[in-house]
Amino acid sequence: MFVDEAKVILRAGDGGNGCLSFLREKYRPNGGPNGGDGGNGGDVILLCDRNVADLTHYKFVPHASAKNGEHGRGSRCHGANGSHCFLKIPEGTVVINDDSGAMSVELLNDGEKIVLLKGGMGGKGNANFKSSVNQAPRKITLGMPGESGNFTFILKTIADIGLVGFPNAGKSSLLNVLARTQQRTEPYPFTTLNPKVAVMHNPETYQRLTIADIPGIIAGAHENRGLGIRFLKHIERCKILLFLIDIAAVDGRNPVDDYETLLRELGHYDNMLLEKKRLIVANKMDLPSAREHWEIFKKMVGGEILQISCANGAGMETLEKKLYTFVQP
Repeated sequence: MFVDEAKVILRAGDGGNGCLSFLREKYRPNGGPNGGDGGNGGDVILLCDRNVADLTHYKFVPHASAKNGEHGRGSRCHGANGSHCFLKIPEGTVVINDDSGAMSVELLNDGEKIVLLKGGMGGKGNANFKSSVNQAPRKITLGMPGESGNFTFILKTIADIGLVGFPNAGKSSLLNVLARTQQRTEPYPFTTLNPKVAVMHNPETYQRLTIADIPGIIAGAHENRGLGIRFLKHIERCKILLFLIDIAAVDGRNPVDDYETLLRELGHYDNMLLEKKRLIVANKMDLPSAREHWEIFKKMVGGEILQISCANGAGMETLEKKLYTFVQP
């Protein structure tokens, strides 16, 4: 199961109360005030961790809270601070405050840490209120409540390259070749139901590129048809977009229409996506029907278009070199 969105209820710890206490010893029966302060409540802290793949944990454990601070005690003993609650989340997570609807924080880099909810301050014991005119104060303050709220965690995949294409265009097959992975591939739409990120390495320059295989986009995706908006958000942070087109059109689709539909859906979702660098790749050039569609596609679309075949490996070396130069280190 891949979970890229989860609703959570979070609560920071309350501060402990101050203590009302007076010194009572054998030879000091009327000692002064010695009530200690309460401890501070623990914070809720978000920790960005590259080893966390998604938000599955929060789907099943949506509640989390930090510890309360301990109450103060006599003999000027201060209560211990409540322990913090650390929540590990994957890189690229956006946190939305459900109460206000605004984005609270965004964590992009491994090791990044931020306090989401602050724990309450501890109360003051009566020892703090002793003065020359009040030698036996009976005043204390209570601990402050910790912050709390309802939030939505939304994961947006971070990758150098985003594979964009219709279902069954060959994105998983291309990922297998580029990153030497073993993604499931079948000759029917929506084989890939979850975004996947793989890594390709250049053994000569030691350059490292991450590639996100985004599940197939269809017409109306921006209106949440098909897999829709659920996965369109994973394209936002990709540096470049690789448009993979089924040039053979064995299922009867028109490659030109496919490309224009992809552009239209991305633009409707977020017009900024159209300003990203893009690379157009025509796949399945090994099939007999590819040549006829290729001539029309090249004429209508124009610009640089790479020809490949994931089935026999044709054009893959050229594509790899292009990607390494296209994405600056």
